[in-house]
Amino acid sequence: MITGHVFIATSLDGFIARENGDIEWLLSRDDPSEEHGYHDFIKDIDGLVMGRGSFEAAVRHDTWPYDKPVLVLSKKLAPLPVPERLKGLVRFSDLAPQAAMDTLAGEGWRRVYVDGGRIVQSFLREGLIADMVITQVPVIIGAGRPLFGLTADDISLTHVSTKVFPSGLVQSHYRVEK
Repeated sequence: MITGHVFIATSLDGFIARENGDIEWLLSRDDPSEEHGYHDFIKDIDGLVMGRGSFEAAVRHDTWPYDKPVLVLSKKLAPLPVPERLKGLVRFSDLAPQAAMDTLAGEGWRRVYVDGGRIVQSFLREGLIADMVITQVPVIIGAGRPLFGLTADDISLTHVSTKVFPSGLVQSHYRVEK
């Protein structure tokens, strides 16, 4: 069975990026001496599903930050070719979340890292997220791209654990109830 998993950081007021996509507020708080569990999380992941915003932020890096296959869900990018330097690493699609998960399951994927605000929201609405690790950064940015959006029904969570880091980051792990 294929499952979706979230590992993401937010400002204290719940934003994953500024309106323009900027995440400098997050990067400036990164302490390389602190291990926040990403390496343990990603080692059991078969690949990533992300939206256009996350892809555009990641592709700005000099080197591609992922060593797992990436599926970018975007109606705007789907008809375009993947940048030459990312061929074999990234593919674009306009599939809906359930269809994307069905396709990936057919390819043998079992654990999918779901990244990006709108993508996380749509996967949550469709019941495709098993758990979420959310790290709150002690900064209020006032406005931006929210992690969560409107839902038709409540989404019940079970708290698994919370860690507080010396830098002030607070990381909580939740299981999504079905």
